[in-house]
Amino acid sequence: VMKMPTYHAIILATNDIGRINLYRLVSLSHLTYYNKRPRVPKREFVKYREGLLLGSACEAGELYRAIVGGRPQEEIIRLVKFYDYLEIQPLINNKFLIENGPVKNEEELKENNRKLMALGERYGKPVGATGDAHYFDEEEGRYRRILRAGQGFKDVEGDKGLDFRTTQEMMEEFMYLGEEKAYEVVIENTNRIADMIEPMMPVPEGKFPPKIAGAEEDL
Repeated sequence: VMKMPTYHAIILATNDIGRINLYRLVSLSHLTYYNKRPRVPKREFVKYREGLLLGSACEAGELYRAIVGGRPQEEIIRLVKFYDYLEIQPLINNKFLIENGPVKNEEELKENNRKLMALGERYGKPVGATGDAHYFDEEEGRYRRILRAGQGFKDVEGDKGLDFRTTQEMMEEFMYLGEEKAYEVVIENTNRIADMIEPMMPVPEGKFPPKIAGAEEDL
């Protein structure tokens, strides 16, 4: 497990049980399975899946990699069924795939998103358009490029397009799907996923000092 390939995924806690299970997975990924970066095997996620939603994530996700890599259809179907919702992202986020070779052109990037849409419709998985935002605006993107340069990444100037987009910007980005489908993935499905999540606090409100029998009397 420590040496196997890793993939990105998005884990959302839908209630307090999910919040606790998410914290368990975070602890396991840092303390038990850590190897260069936090990682957690699928079996642990399955064990603590109650109260959690799993999204297919970006181009570094297992499903997108399988589509780009031309994996067998039965494998792709198996992956689709494992996730709770699928994600598609703006073309600029994956533009480096054209420059590095796995994808021929921008039209193929669009086709990959259409394939994800079709898979979601076929197997009843909501498909949400996500921005994969790493910073709020392009000004903050400069700091990310500085950090990446310090980490040894070479093409730091090509790291663009990861700013936080408005709803209108996201609609314009996905208009190649048609206005109706763009509305579905940008607005309807993202709200549908958000509505699955109960209001909760990351940490319960209040103070939780240890309770020691007789402590107050002794003091």
